[in-house]
Order: sequence, then C-alpha cells, then structure tokens
Amino acid sequence: MGVVVCSWTRFLSCYNPSLSPSSSSSSSSSKSKSNLLFSSKINLRFMSQQQQHHNLLTPIMCVNSDDVDSSSLVLNYHHIDQKILQNMLYDSLVWSSLHGLVVADKSVQSSGSVPGVGLVHAPISLLPTPFPESHWRQASELAPIFNELVDRVSLDGKFLQESLSRTKKVDKFTSRLLDIHSKMLEINKKEDIRLGLHRSDYMLDEQTKSLLQVELNTISSSFAGLGSLVSELHRSILSHYGKSVGLNSENVPANSAASQFAEALAKAWTEANLPRAVMLFVVQAEERNMYDQHILSVALRERHGITTIRKTLAEVDQEGELLPDGTLLVDGQRIAVIYFRAGYTPADYPSESEWRARLLMEQSSAVKCPSISYHLVGSKKIQQELAKPNVLERFLDNKDDIADLRKCFAGLWSLDDSDIVRKAIERPELFVMKPQREGGGNNIYGDAVRETLQNLQKAGSQEDAAYILMQKLFPKTSASILVRNGSLHKENAISELGVYGTYLRNKDRVILNNESGYLMRTKVSSSDEGGVAAGFAVLDSVYLT
Repeated sequence: MGVVVCSWTRFLSCYNPSLSPSSSSSSSSSKSKSNLLFSSKINLRFMSQQQQHHNLLTPIMCVNSDDVDSSSLVLNYHHIDQKILQNMLYDSLVWSSLHGLVVADKSVQSSGSVPGVGLVHAPISLLPTPFPESHWRQASELAPIFNELVDRVSLDGKFLQESLSRTKKVDKFTSRLLDIHSKMLEINKKEDIRLGLHRSDYMLDEQTKSLLQVELNTISSSFAGLGSLVSELHRSILSHYGKSVGLNSENVPANSAASQFAEALAKAWTEANLPRAVMLFVVQAEERNMYDQHILSVALRERHGITTIRKTLAEVDQEGELLPDGTLLVDGQRIAVIYFRAGYTPADYPSESEWRARLLMEQSSAVKCPSISYHLVGSKKIQQELAKPNVLERFLDNKDDIADLRKCFAGLWSLDDSDIVRKAIERPELFVMKPQREGGGNNIYGDAVRETLQNLQKAGSQEDAAYILMQKLFPKTSASILVRNGSLHKENAISELGVYGTYLRNKDRVILNNESGYLMRTKVSSSDEGGVAAGFAVLDSVYLT
C-alpha cells in the first residue's frame, strides 16, 4: 500500500534528474563510524590483510562520501574469488535440498500437484543484501499499525463500497468481489473472529532517502515458509564462509515468519472452538509454490495438532455444504479456519463454480483469512483513497501512529486527477500505473504509461477507474549473485523488503497484533516487475548495516 501525503511539487523536488535510477548517493549520517579509514571514492579491495581484521572484512566496500556510516556501504559480491563462490553455491544447493527450500519444477509434469515430483531449489540470492538497520526497524515497527488499520477499514462497509464504486463499473473481478461483500452487508454478516496474515512491502528510495511502501498484501501473503529458510541458509553459509568474504552471520536477522504464521492460524482455530474441525487451505490447481504452504501445514500438525486439507475453489464448490447454523462442511469435514492461498486473481475464477465457492465460504461461520472485507482493503484503489487528506484519521486515533505511517507513504493518485495524468504523460518514467490486481506482472511502466493514458483519454470512457498512478521508486542498485537452476548469475540488482504482520481479534479482544518476520526479494535492476512466483525475482535475506 503506497499512500500519499506529498504534493506533486514535493514529489518532483525529490527527483534529481542528474541521478540515474541506479546511481547511489550516500545519506548524511553521524560521524560515529566514519573513522574507519574511509575517504572519498576509495575502494577497500586493496586493503591489507591486517587492515581487514579491524572490522573491515568485506568483498568490496564502495564509499562515495567523506562522511558515512556503515549503512552507506555497498558490498560488491562480484569480486569474491570464483572458487569460493562455487563452493558456496554447492553448499547452498545441498542445504536447500535437505531443508525444503524448494519449488516444483514446471518442466516436470504433475510437479505442481503431486508432492515430491520434480523438485528444484527455489530461486535465491547466494548472499544476503545489505540493508540499513534503522530502516529495517522502521518497517518492523509499522507492521502492528498497518494490521490495526486493515481491521478498522474492513469494518467500514460503506467506505469500501463507495471507494470502489467507479472501479466496479469497469473491473469485472473487483465487481464480483464487491457483490459478495454487498451480500454480506445485506444479511448483516458479522465476522467476530478476524484473522489477518499480512505483508507490507517497501523499497529504500534513493531519490528521497526514505523507506517507501510499495503495497500492503492482505490475501495470500506468500513465502513465510521459504523466506524463513533463506534467512537460515544465509546464516549457515556465512557461519562457514563469513571470514573469507568479510561478512558476519549475526548481521542476518533470524526470521520466524513461518512459525508465527502457524501460531496465528492455530490461535484462530482455537478461538473457533471446534475441537474436531480441520483447517482448509484454498489452493490453486497447479501450485509450484506448494512447499511454502506445506511448511505451515506440517507446523500446524506437529506443533499444534491441527489437521489441514487442501482444496481448490472448484473442489469446494463440488464438495462444500453449508449447514443451517453456518457450519461449513467440505468433503464431510467441518471447517474451523479457511486460509486462502488462491482467489486473488481473475485466473483463479475460470467459471461460476469458483465464484459459488467463494460466496459459500464467505457465508459460513468459519474464520476466514482473509474475509472478503480484508481482501478488499488490500486493493489498489483503497490504498489510493487512504492517501487523501484526513482519511487515516477516520480509522486511527493515535497521532504518532498516523505520522509514522505517512513517513513511508509514496505518491499515489487517482486517474481522475487531470493534473497528475498530464504530468505522467509528460514524465512517464516517474510513474507506475497499477490495476486492481495482486501478484507480479500486472503493472505498466515507462512509455507504456504514456500510451495507456493517452488511449484512455481518447476513448473517453470510465476505464481509467480500473487503474491508479503511483510514484515510481528508485532503489539503490547492488552487485548481487542470483542463483537459478543451479547456476550463478552476477547481476546488478535491486531489492524489496516485505515485513509480515499477524493480527487476530475476537470481538473486542485483540489476541495477536505482531510484526512476524520478513521477506527480502531481489531482482535484476532492469526488471520492473518483482514477483518470485511470477518468475521475476529471487528469495533473499537481509544483512543489517
């Protein structure tokens, strides 16, 4: 969710045309760490071994300022000895295979439906990406505030319906979701137990020197399982190779996302108070990322004694039954909690069968993660509506919390703002055009922004309501090593930090509201899109500086 308090003037003033998107300029910081023999534009590759043992062990540190702290350092992994890289690669692949850091190999038939068939290691970064600890803490502290915001907004059905009313006219997918939501309002359906497994995604913008939010995911916030494993992998590799490459494994923060997600799901199951009921995972028919989901299923069974079943939307339609008291049965089994890992994209609803299943589940008394209202809060249009003046104050009371949120808001605008549309046509490189979709591969960039906007203007229809405009972010480029299909690829890359949040409420009682681990995704800097499952990025972890 990237919502805005900055005006167009402020946004444009943040952008320095003399800096390319990949340029790196250091932030002004304290001198407490600037006594580490740094001088302007030095390259520490040539430091002696004796110097390196003074906390300066590093592959390369490129420093571009006379006054820097460690958060300004750029670790250049491309200059690590090739033999060391190959050894690290081999050990990383072994570790991944033994610990389940795997996905289904799409080239192998039935690998996306039959566990254990056609496994391949998940796309990963060989080494963790440097990230300033101050911004890391900022993102972590925001998670509980965003959790609360989602819950508050979800309760305002009128706000959701009115905010999405124009979008409904031109976006069939959003329209169908709104229809379900409207039916729940008509029958006054209350969700006393509300469970949210969220992920707020950020980039460290080089132009503004700020941590800015890309979006907030409220449905199928994936990779809690595999993301936790990548952090373990990097800590393991650095415990062995750290001295050789100048990195300390303790700078990779532990990642408890998988265990915290499982705990939140288990607590929701307990609150449902149906001891013999099972938990339903709603999944896609062919799911290459099934092992990320199975990590949670195994934790629920082994740590919490909860049985899970996996069903597609079509299977729920075929096997589901709603009892008069609201109990949902699927294949004869009572469902206590429904966890959606599908249902966030139009492709998940190829027929009316899938829509019947979604309505059936929403009408039930089972705990839903997410409910239809939580799902709608994550839509791009709602994010843009929250950008408007005084809207956050409608949902949150704490002024400090509101101020903290707005520090991370990027520019976000509706296409009915003619001034912003004109600016986007003039400078399309400064904007991203986003439809109401989740998952990678949907956004519009560069000259395509201008072309799309001009075509919408010529058409003179309301189709523009299907999109919003967002300020394009320009994160620092780093020299990274990406691993796909067992091979190393030295790339200039950019990264996106996601921080998970878990939220559970039963009526007026808040049971959980926590920051719950993280996900780092890294992609080639020339790629605009960033989804791992969509094939654009790799899984990574954080190296705190």
